[in-house]
Amino acid sequence: MKSARLIWSKLIPGRLIRRYKRFPADVELDSGNAVTAHCPNSGSMKACCEPGRPVYLSCHDDPKRKLKYTWELIRMPDSLTGVNTLVPNRLVFESLKAGMVKELQGYDTIRREVSVGTHSRLDLVLKKGDKEQCFVEIKNCTLVEDGIASFPDAVTSRGLKHLAELQKLAGSGNRCVMFFLVQRSDARLFRPADSIDPAYGRGLREAVRKGVEMLVYDVRIDLEAIMLNNKIAYVL
Repeated sequence: MKSARLIWSKLIPGRLIRRYKRFPADVELDSGNAVTAHCPNSGSMKACCEPGRPVYLSCHDDPKRKLKYTWELIRMPDSLTGVNTLVPNRLVFESLKAGMVKELQGYDTIRREVSVGTHSRLDLVLKKGDKEQCFVEIKNCTLVEDGIASFPDAVTSRGLKHLAELQKLAGSGNRCVMFFLVQRSDARLFRPADSIDPAYGRGLREAVRKGVEMLVYDVRIDLEAIMLNNKIAYVL
């Protein structure tokens, strides 16, 4: 079986000063310079944005970018944690192509960003032959407390819409999978974050009752690369 590793761009170390207005983050680099980096994460990042923690940035020289630094990782007490929400889709896509997810093996093609319903998209569709298909929606999970990973870390009406779309597709006879990627390595269990977004927790349970499958995986992560690691148990 092949492995699928996403290699980080050259990482620049520093310490987080603060994250504010969701997308900017002030960082003091190890060189002593202070910079503002783009934080590619619209969630609250609860439990992984504490000021003073070591962080790692990538640098991009595209003149069209307002901020040339991107915040990629933060070092938490028990694990490096990936904060970039673009990573899970890329990592799961490459891992499926490499056959690393046994529950999703045996398909002929994989397509990304699939339009479904009205003004909605799902992350992947896997196809076997002319008719059999499997829709997959991927969510990034960074919230881990006492070994328990939870999603979401902020109220998500968009996430609830994706659950409704999956449930509808499952009701039409399609295979559908909700895939949570825990972008760190210190979780032993997953559960929905009912205290943060009870509507999402209810929606997830209902979707599973109506035939939507659920997968949770963590990652192996270091300062060189990130790759899919272990399947994690969940409680609904």
